[in-house]
Amino acid sequence: MNTLVCVTPGEFAYRETEKPELTAGQTIIKIKRIGICGTDLHAFEGTQPFFSYPRILGHELSGEIVETDGTSEFSVGETVTFIPYFNCGKCVACRTGKPNCCVKMQVFGVHIDGGMSQYVSVPTYSLVHGQGLSDDALALVEPLAIGAHGIRRAGVTAADTVLVVGAGPIGLGTMEFARIAGARVIALDINDGRLEFCRTKIGVAHTVNALTENVHEKLQALTHGDMPTVIVDATGNLKAINTAFQYLAHGGTYVLIGLQKGEISFNHPEFHKRESTLMSSRNATREDFEHVIRSMKEGLIDPTTYITHRVSFGEVKNEFKTWLDPANGVIKAMVSME
Repeated sequence: MNTLVCVTPGEFAYRETEKPELTAGQTIIKIKRIGICGTDLHAFEGTQPFFSYPRILGHELSGEIVETDGTSEFSVGETVTFIPYFNCGKCVACRTGKPNCCVKMQVFGVHIDGGMSQYVSVPTYSLVHGQGLSDDALALVEPLAIGAHGIRRAGVTAADTVLVVGAGPIGLGTMEFARIAGARVIALDINDGRLEFCRTKIGVAHTVNALTENVHEKLQALTHGDMPTVIVDATGNLKAINTAFQYLAHGGTYVLIGLQKGEISFNHPEFHKRESTLMSSRNATREDFEHVIRSMKEGLIDPTTYITHRVSFGEVKNEFKTWLDPANGVIKAMVSME
């Protein structure tokens, strides 16, 4: 079968590999769609933590079951997605209902080889029913679940003003689920094109450009001096993460979805006097995946909004590098295996 391998940072190669064989507890999926995410782009750049090479990328996936071990309600021919965070089921996190931060986590396409291949073998326990959604929509469930998880972690309600820092795909999904929770949403980015996308495509009324506007003053004006009660970083940029501490309301919550390699720093007295809450948000759970699918089925989210670029699998090697250029306006590139 045809497989695309990231050999080293900056280098892809197509290779013929063996189709996986069915084993106990596993299901074989014929891949239909592959969404390209920031993790894939950073891996190609060589800036993604937890990475070693060569690596087969890809964890935003949808496909059709072609073989299964018969131990679940899933059947051959069914269209599915799956939760690509493979957990041990035994560690302290798994035992307390947090398999998304398993001690021995193996993320498909990150710690282990992923889905840029015609067929993949995944644990049957990770499967998620497609519920009639399209191949495109199902490939977008995982990245949207990341944002849904962060919003759920923060306990966002209609009483909150949520500032989302970073208007990439994860940030956009976070904005969507903050809106669904009833909150007032503000988008902060340095790219006018992406801020325009927030306003026109997903209905975010308030946006701030950190390069051209005084962020603190504008946030004060938008919140009548209160400042945002919840801030979510979706950039993974150290400067953005550290700077955003100063934007938090007293009693507020700061959620880090974005990930970078260094150490964060903040003024302890300023953080302390606000009685702030700082939390990380890693991956997502089945509850979040189901929330995303339910939101799609109810028309609360239009997944096709995010897809700005489409390519066939054979075009990925040549096109991938262009998606790193902000001038190309990529929100979500979608790869078709058909």
